Amino acid sequence: MQDILLGLAFYLIIEGLVYALAPSFLIAMAKLLPGFSEGSLRITGLVAVAIGVGMVWLIR
Repeated sequence: MQDILLGLAFYLIIEGLVYALAPSFLIAMAKLLPGFSEGSLRITGLVAVAIGVGMVWLIR
């Protein structure tokens, strides 16, 4: 449980830094999202999940 909470805390820190340090970049990226197909966004998400699982597996 402690690892899950630690992961959530790191997620909030990183997400908060993006909003605090580069809000205009975040808005610009959000405006680009409708231009991507649903399939490419899904593939990108799955690749990110696979990389994250791989990193956790290597660390643990």
